[in-house]
Amino acid sequence: MFLKEDIKLSNSKDSAGIGVVSVKFIFRALRFRNYRLFFIGQSLSLIGTWMQLIALSWLVYRLTHSPFLLGVTAFASSIPTFLFSLFTGALTDRWNRYYLLILAQTLAMAQAALLTFMYYSGSVKVSYIILLSLFSGVVNSIDVPARQSFMIDIVEDKKDLGNALALNSLMFNSARLIGPSVAGVLVSIKGEGLCFLINTVSYLAVIISLLIMKIKPLKMEKKPTRILDDIKEGFSYAFGNPLIKFTISLVAVLSLIGLPYAVLMPVFAKEVLKGDAHTLGFLMASIGIGAIAGALFLAGRKSSAGLGGIIPFATLMFGSGLFIFGLSRVFLLSLLLMPFVGFGMMVQMVASNTLIQSNVADDKRGRVMSFYSMAFMGMAPFGNLLAGAVADRIGAPLTMMINGAVCAIGAIFFITKMNLFQDTSGESAETDYEITPEA
Repeated sequence: MFLKEDIKLSNSKDSAGIGVVSVKFIFRALRFRNYRLFFIGQSLSLIGTWMQLIALSWLVYRLTHSPFLLGVTAFASSIPTFLFSLFTGALTDRWNRYYLLILAQTLAMAQAALLTFMYYSGSVKVSYIILLSLFSGVVNSIDVPARQSFMIDIVEDKKDLGNALALNSLMFNSARLIGPSVAGVLVSIKGEGLCFLINTVSYLAVIISLLIMKIKPLKMEKKPTRILDDIKEGFSYAFGNPLIKFTISLVAVLSLIGLPYAVLMPVFAKEVLKGDAHTLGFLMASIGIGAIAGALFLAGRKSSAGLGGIIPFATLMFGSGLFIFGLSRVFLLSLLLMPFVGFGMMVQMVASNTLIQSNVADDKRGRVMSFYSMAFMGMAPFGNLLAGAVADRIGAPLTMMINGAVCAIGAIFFITKMNLFQDTSGESAETDYEITPEA
């Protein structure tokens, strides 16, 4: 249990004389009961989700031996976020996001249960898997804006919102390390179906955690406007605010150009670095380590002040890491670069999320976060296709270098625009939520 007196910066110093941030301070958002329930339930559910993702891709390849159908399955699960997020974001501002989140998690559990039934009944086909992946994408388009907006309801002190978002990323990346490892063992011993079954059961954890929360009733005003009018209003609000506009734009650049690096990693592992599946595993694990370090770095910050400067710095780190990785032909150098890539990626995304959430009106939160989810997740399928097509023509190393350079240019553009905005407005629009350490 987290007590009020635990939420502090340690006054002790290490041998170098540097202040030490206490572990309880890093995890301070867990002192809120509702967020603690969400964190526990979502942690268990995410492990199951990653297990299903790995098992599903293995099943598709085992049935078809087609990399193309692997891509189609991934595209089907991603494209609904791009197509429907604006609509579902508007619904989040109209309806109760708590109930929307319960609905989304229940539908996701139903999808996993149906996949489990088809597997054990022997009726599973790739066409069915693609349809279920498409359905999963639609559910995610509901879940993401509702879940992002819901954070403000379960973190009672707004100055700890950034900490909660950083812990969410820590939770996500920890599950990304655990889930695939467990799935690899279970698939080899019991087959893919057990992973689907475990994922189905894991949804109960997050659904139960939601149901036992004590949420203050939200007063949802009936809007006489049409959904399309709400979407237009949300667009005008988000892109009329320079801080939100340029932050979302930079996230979109990274998602479209930078994040598809993962699609090219098998090519680097086998063709460029002359390795095998173990090489790929080491590279991906080192990215995960960097991402976890980035989440802990943000969780340990006592204030959201300065995020506008951290975002382009993290983007430059990410882009530079990709650029040098594209040049490298030595496994050890490539392995050492990956934590910097993971750190820069994680810090950029979480800091952007925090900065947006700290500067958005609550009645427009769902719509603004739908633009964020479109930029973050909706651009990914197009980026994956683009990266694959470009690498097929000019090679994976040059493609990676170009992608890294574009991300770095995006960071510089962001700096110039935000400096211009500060100069013309006379002050930064960034909200400074300070946490005063107790003596």
